[in-house]
Amino acid sequence: MILDRILEHKRADLRHKQSRSYLANLKAAIRDAPPVLGFAVTLDATRSPTAPALIAEIKKASPSLGLLREDFSDKFDYLGLARIYQEHGAAALSVLTDKEFFQGDLRYLAEIKRALPIPALNKEFMVGDIQFYEARAHGADAVLLIVAALERRQLMDFHALATELGMDSLFETHHERELDTVLEWIPTARMIGINNRDLKTFTTDLNVTFRLAKRIPSDKLIISESGIHDRDAVTRLTEAGVHAMLIGESLIRAEHTGDKVRELLGLASPNSQPE
Repeated sequence: MILDRILEHKRADLRHKQSRSYLANLKAAIRDAPPVLGFAVTLDATRSPTAPALIAEIKKASPSLGLLREDFSDKFDYLGLARIYQEHGAAALSVLTDKEFFQGDLRYLAEIKRALPIPALNKEFMVGDIQFYEARAHGADAVLLIVAALERRQLMDFHALATELGMDSLFETHHERELDTVLEWIPTARMIGINNRDLKTFTTDLNVTFRLAKRIPSDKLIISESGIHDRDAVTRLTEAGVHAMLIGESLIRAEHTGDKVRELLGLASPNSQPE
């Protein structure tokens, strides 16, 4: 299973980072870092009656598809992509930082945050404390906690550490049992992500969101992730009470990314003329 392979590699990679000097350097960077931006607050404030808030993803490749665009083999213009997202209506960004499977980098996150005043999620497979210090030192405003990848105690401890460092936590679920774990054991969880992609098979089904959203209390923010490709899907998510949507591939692979952002959000193109 791809998730198991990723987690095994991640744990092995972290063993090379367990030095006092590395952690001390990260803590020094955090002390000098700008204040975090409110990730959850921004999503809640920017959703509209016609569309959930958009978390647009900076993503070079995936295990199932490889490079998401041919030109990424020559240059991955992550800063340019982030600017397009922000200029056309994205509320926040999700930045893939896993190197081995997604060709990401923490450097992408740091450079984007230095250049743009927009909340950013560190999209990473979190399995150890050091990663939270890395995320905050590189400018993350929020971190992803994948319920399928972590034990209950880890979820609780990692959420506490993220909060201590000033970051919001996005709890990613796919099954009822994962959602129940979050609701029962982490009552302070603000953002509940519903991943429409099965991490075992990598198939997507938007009905996962419609099924699980009904079980989520009204004081939580519901974020639908993956498999959102057109305006009809966005309309259905809005009607289901979804507060935000995390989209990557359909934006990145679109011929005109900015126009695709506006299409999904139900916004008129800036170049269109009124009738």
